[in-house]
Amino acid sequence: MKPLLLGALILAATNAQAKDTYPPVELLLQTDTSIIGEPLEYPTGQAEITMAIVTMQPGQQTGDHRHDAPLAAYVLEGEITVDYGDAGTRVYRTGDAFVEAFRSTHAGVNTGSGIARILAVFAGSDAVSNTVAED
Repeated sequence: MKPLLLGALILAATNAQAKDTYPPVELLLQTDTSIIGEPLEYPTGQAEITMAIVTMQPGQQTGDHRHDAPLAAYVLEGEITVDYGDAGTRVYRTGDAFVEAFRSTHAGVNTGSGIARILAVFAGSDAVSNTVAED
């Protein structure tokens, strides 16, 4: 009986230790819609993840554009203001996480006093462009 009890205690301690050794996870964002309420969907084709850091100088503008693949963004530094037309304007600052407008035209400008750096992660495919400039 004692060996069985000892084995159970060792197993329990091992499982508890394994749970405690995984680093903590801080959830930044979980959603099924864009920042302006559009439902997200993955494009057809071969799945393709693209990660990039967008760096904008003070006053620099993106021009009108849209994203044909879902885009999760995290502001690493600075401030950017995005105009979504009829859906309004939003200001994002260091530490903000959001899913950018999906298939809707919008434009951003660095409204801060320093550079803005944004980590952009696209969940796209080989069949669509992540970003499309609007004329």
